[in-house]
Amino acid sequence: MPYFVYILASRMNGTLYVGVTNDLGRRMEEHRNGTATGFTREHSVHRLVHAESFDQVDEAISMEKRLKKWRRAWKVQLIERENPDWKDLLAP
Repeated sequence: MPYFVYILASRMNGTLYVGVTNDLGRRMEEHRNGTATGFTREHSVHRLVHAESFDQVDEAISMEKRLKKWRRAWKVQLIERENPDWKDLLAP
């Protein structure tokens, strides 16, 4: 079962949120429906702009913790390397 580390954004260069899950589709639905954490609901952080998959949960959690400690500029660089327009990766 894959585990995902993901970054959500409110908009391009907006508020960022870093999370980890074993079901990215379900977790994104929770964020978008407002049933996830208060932070993403309060700040309208619903756009999936980066995701990485890992085979082991401990690897995913370790990466999530590292990303949360990164400077904002580094997170922006990570996003823009693969998604320069900050498009929602799960948008229809």
